[in-house]
Amino acid sequence: MTEEADPQAAIDAERARLAGERDDRIYEHGAGDEQEGIPFVGAGPGDPRLLTVAGRELLADADLVVHAGSLVNSELLEVYCDHAELVNSVGKDLEELIPLMRDAYEDGREVVRLHSGDPAIYGAALEQMDALEHEGVPTYIVPGVTSAFAASATLRTQLTLNGVANHVAFTRPQGKTLDPEDDHIADFVGKGDVTTCIYLGTHAIPETMDRLLDSGADPETPVAVVYHASWPDEDVLEGTVATIDEAVEEAGYRASAMVIVGGAARGASDEGYERSYLYGDWANRSGDTAEGDD
Repeated sequence: MTEEADPQAAIDAERARLAGERDDRIYEHGAGDEQEGIPFVGAGPGDPRLLTVAGRELLADADLVVHAGSLVNSELLEVYCDHAELVNSVGKDLEELIPLMRDAYEDGREVVRLHSGDPAIYGAALEQMDALEHEGVPTYIVPGVTSAFAASATLRTQLTLNGVANHVAFTRPQGKTLDPEDDHIADFVGKGDVTTCIYLGTHAIPETMDRLLDSGADPETPVAVVYHASWPDEDVLEGTVATIDEAVEEAGYRASAMVIVGGAARGASDEGYERSYLYGDWANRSGDTAEGDD
């Protein structure tokens, strides 16, 4: 692919090449392995200390770091990337980013693509990786801490709790990139035992809560909104499906908040939660006794 070529064609070609087969590297490397090529590193939710050890080591050796702009804490860039050339990816399309990273890699430079949170959650890593792989540039993913996990830590709770939430849904509300019929937030909340983590939806909280009420959701369902989870200006707003929109409107937040819906957001339902079997009699059973038990 030349600098003028269409990255979408490269993506399509790479997907077609892999159709019906798996990349051999899947069986050769685990998530923590350093591999050949350009790593796509999750920077974590904000606090530089929540960057993984693997990510920190890769940044230490980097000559070029292509980062996700203000979504990555500038303190992290200052602490771990002050020796490297920094390129902000915001405002740059694939037609610019792919040749930039390809050429640097082919020139022998150590290149790191730094995404916010975890690249696997509402990122756009795979399309870049496919385009680079089509160019003969190997790539791989280094996981990061996603904002839902930082928010649950701030709230001092679990996203799953026995008797409260057996499932977790990562989702986003309808909008420019999600058609109304593909918005399943009401379905998740309606199941009752799901902790629903809404990404990219701060601006749509009033409309989302209205749709939940219209769908029959309990107005008293707990909702927590964690703005800038793990950043210095982190803020926590708590309410219910019926009230949280007023709190968010008063605070003036329109972006960068994680919305968590369900009893686990408050640490329990009104009736509390059930203890696990992990530290009870079940854990003390012998292997012969426990084997085959339901």
